[in-house]
Amino acid sequence: MKNRSEDIAERIKAFNDKVVRFVEDCSEQDWKKRCEAEDWTVGVVARHIGVGHYGVVDLARMIVEGETLPDLTMDEIVRMGNEHAREHADCTKEEVHAILLEAGETIASYVAALDENKLERSGYLAATGGEVTAGQLIEYVIFQSANEHLTSMKSTVGS
Repeated sequence: MKNRSEDIAERIKAFNDKVVRFVEDCSEQDWKKRCEAEDWTVGVVARHIGVGHYGVVDLARMIVEGETLPDLTMDEIVRMGNEHAREHADCTKEEVHAILLEAGETIASYVAALDENKLERSGYLAATGGEVTAGQLIEYVIFQSANEHLTSMKSTVGS
């Protein structure tokens, strides 16, 4: 019987496979289309998933290790996302593909190795205004927020 960590890791891998396939199938023309929800290009949104959303592994590690999380408000998260979009406006499919493969594997492997106690460790996250467990943070950032970005990209290119 699979434990919760293995289940979450498998779901991360499956989600990442969807994003990778989307990137692989994306035409150069579609890559440059602007996603209405984010006001970023499809390419930047895909890169944002690989760097920003999969980067949640660093915050999860901090929670698991009992470290204090940085004071990240929603305004700060939005600011960082917009800064990322400006800095990487010319990202390529090849670059983003590589990021997704590496970062997706990193977060899935990390999560798979956690036990239930580590998934349930919590820390204060300013963006939520309260305590959040490592498991909650990972599941929200990947399965809700990143999935919203994937839906936005698909809607933009009509797939």
